[in-house]
Amino acid sequence: MLAWPSFAMLKKSLPYAQIDVLVPEYTKPLAELCPWIDNVIIDSTRKEDQKRLIATIKNENYSDYICLFSTIRNALLGRKAKIPYRLAPATKLAQFLFTDKLKQRRSASIKPEYEYNLDLMKYFLQKKGIFTQAGKPPYLKVKQELKDKLKVQLFAKMQTEKLKLCFVHAGSGGSATNLSLMQYAELINKLNAVHSEFGFVLTAGPGEEENAKELQMLLDKDVSSYVLQSKQGLLCFCETISCADLFMAGSTGPLHIAGACNVPTIGFFPAKRSATALRWKPLNSDAKHLAFSSTSEKNENELCIN
Repeated sequence: MLAWPSFAMLKKSLPYAQIDVLVPEYTKPLAELCPWIDNVIIDSTRKEDQKRLIATIKNENYSDYICLFSTIRNALLGRKAKIPYRLAPATKLAQFLFTDKLKQRRSASIKPEYEYNLDLMKYFLQKKGIFTQAGKPPYLKVKQELKDKLKVQLFAKMQTEKLKLCFVHAGSGGSATNLSLMQYAELINKLNAVHSEFGFVLTAGPGEEENAKELQMLLDKDVSSYVLQSKQGLLCFCETISCADLFMAGSTGPLHIAGACNVPTIGFFPAKRSATALRWKPLNSDAKHLAFSSTSEKNENELCIN
C-alpha cells in the first residue's frame, strides 16, 4: 500500500507507459486494486519456477526495472531478464547488480517509507528528463454513494441510531506490537463516554475473529458495536473501511488501507527505530493522522504522542 503514491507518480508523469509490478502472491489482490498498475506478475520464490519467471519478464521487453526494496534475488531477476536500465536503493551487495542506484539509508528512518519510494521515482524520472507529477490523497477512492450505503448497513447491524463509525482493528497479524485487548476496551469505553455519537466496528482479518469477539465482550453495555469479519475479499473490506469516520489500529495493513482512503486514523507503534510512527506513517493527509509510540522497547504498554 505504501508504494501506491509511487505508482501514481509514475502513471501521472508517464501516462502512456505500461506499468507492471512483480509482487508475492499474498499482495496480488492489493496490486490488482491499484488504478495505476497495468499488469501484475506473481513473484514465486520456488526454485522450479525461476526459469518460467525470468522468461515471462524477458518476453515483455521491459526498458526499465525499478526495485523499491533490493535483494540479491530480485537484482538477479532483472539482470537475467536483460532489462537495460535497473534502479534500486544502494543496499549491501545487491546494489552492484543494478545499472543505477540511489543512496537512501532507510534504516535511519528519518522519513516515511512512502517518501523513500517516491524519492526513487523522482530520481528515475529526472534521469529520464521527465517532468514529475505527484498524486495526492485519497489514493484509494470509493464512491460516496457506496460509502453512505455501507454505513447505513453497519448501523442497521448494530441496531443503533448513532451518527458516526469508529473502526478498531485490534489484531496485529504478527507484524508489530499492538495494544492489549484490555487497553483497546478501555480506550473504546472512554471514547464512547465522551463521544456518544460513535458506533464501533471491530474488524477482524483471517484467524482474528475470536480476538475481536473477545474485545466486544470487554466493552461497556452502552457501547454500540459490531464485529466485522473479512470474508468477502479484499475489495469489499477496503470499501467498508472507507466509510469509517475514524480508524484505530496498530501498525498493520488495515491501518494503511484506511490511510489510503484518507480516513482519519489513530495508530499505535512500537519504539523500534525500524518500526517508528514516522517510518510507517499511513498515506492520509497530515491533519488526519495521530500517532502514539511506546516510550521504550522494554515497555510497550507506555505510550507517547507523536
